[in-house]
Amino acid sequence: MFQCKGHESALLDCGISVLENCSSGKALELACRDPGDARLVGGASRCNGTVQVKQFKVWRDMAYVPYDFRHNPWTLKAADVICNQLDCGSAVSVRQKHASSYPLWEISPSCVEMTSTLRDCATSMSVFSESFTMFLTCSDSVRLVNGSSLCSGRLEVQSKQSWSSVCEEDFNHNDAEVVCRELGCGAPSLLQGVLYGVGEAPVWTSKLQCEGNESAVLDCRRSNSSGKTCSTGKATGLACTDPGSVRFVGQPSHCAGTLEIQHQGQWRPVIDPYQHWDLKSGSSVCQHLDCGSAVSVKRRKDSSNRLSWFVSSSCVKLTSGLRDCVGLDDSYNESSRVDVVCSDLLPQPNISLSDGFFEVYKQGFRLLMGYDFTIRCSIQPQYPGGSFQLMSNSKKAQNRTLPAVNHSAHFLLSAMGYAHQGDYICVYHLEVFNHSFSSSQSPALYLTVGVSVSHLIIRVMVFIPALLIFDISLFYYYKVTVRRIRMKADH
Repeated sequence: MFQCKGHESALLDCGISVLENCSSGKALELACRDPGDARLVGGASRCNGTVQVKQFKVWRDMAYVPYDFRHNPWTLKAADVICNQLDCGSAVSVRQKHASSYPLWEISPSCVEMTSTLRDCATSMSVFSESFTMFLTCSDSVRLVNGSSLCSGRLEVQSKQSWSSVCEEDFNHNDAEVVCRELGCGAPSLLQGVLYGVGEAPVWTSKLQCEGNESAVLDCRRSNSSGKTCSTGKATGLACTDPGSVRFVGQPSHCAGTLEIQHQGQWRPVIDPYQHWDLKSGSSVCQHLDCGSAVSVKRRKDSSNRLSWFVSSSCVKLTSGLRDCVGLDDSYNESSRVDVVCSDLLPQPNISLSDGFFEVYKQGFRLLMGYDFTIRCSIQPQYPGGSFQLMSNSKKAQNRTLPAVNHSAHFLLSAMGYAHQGDYICVYHLEVFNHSFSSSQSPALYLTVGVSVSHLIIRVMVFIPALLIFDISLFYYYKVTVRRIRMKADH
């Protein structure tokens, strides 16, 4: 009996134990994959190792060159094409290794994304004093297809050299945790199959029973559900969170500033030495941060000499996963930073009553007829200046603008009447970065006008004693006046 560990180059290199008799019909049959023109070697499995390509019947390691003649960097998205060609699922990680053998094949990431075979992209590379090869890790048995990134799509599992969909009812949150972990993604955020198409793959005949802490799907227990069918639209779809975070720094607003991406646990600014970033790629980042669209994308020189990420702008336009688009080389210290300004630069303003006699009425305020009131518009401090616009849908419609003073403005409403009843809103306007920005509308402030019962009672209680005092005073005044008249008549 052979006792191979799996890394031996020949069967006779394996250990052998005492052979047993083999009954009729029990001879082993084996089908091996055709390696084609690419393979991964030196790793723990066939889907993990140094990339090798066969060109002109010669196998050579693939050289890792940070970017090609089009200035497109090697990214996880580009490396995923190699995983797909090897039928290995999705790209999980890529790192560079010092080359140990020469010559090498040099392959352009742009070419890889445009062709179906790696050998069509291979050119002989001259030997440099220090060359690197690409060490690629793909997921062995799981992938997400038809998604907007490597971390989203319809779930497929590889079994018996074919890919199968997983039925939605056979999949739960614990299973999703394991799938996202195996793919190098964040926690699961959505389980919904219909988003990613029906798919042509057959239904997997096993049911996952993951506990949630396994590192790979094949580590989970499985139960057989042979003969099971899955109705149309019930194949499992999964979206994992993108572990690559993005932010803007250097400005008061979180929707403007220097673009930074967190990749491999490190925050670094994004560089654009070839000026590929434009409004479309900038808008992809703005939308990722829920900041609208980009109104400005500029390059800025920076003398800090910080290590930076080289991000493929063309990749960013096509995917929602920024992790997929970060260049694999981590040694850039170029000074051309990317500054982005998004359309939703301003926060939502607030609206309130700052003074005047009023009372809470239903979902708004009841104002006293004939009195003066002040409405205050304010906004979270960010940029100085700007102006507030007050508008209403009342019969006596308001559309007034005042300059902002200390990030607020006060609008005086005189002699309130029924024509003032309605909803009032504030909008903040600001000129900055050579652009005009307007905030979203504030929450509506509903005002109604009337006579307050409590205030009326107070007025009555004050008026009656005053009237009584007036009447008494008038009575005594009358008596004194009559007495004086009589006294004059007697004289």
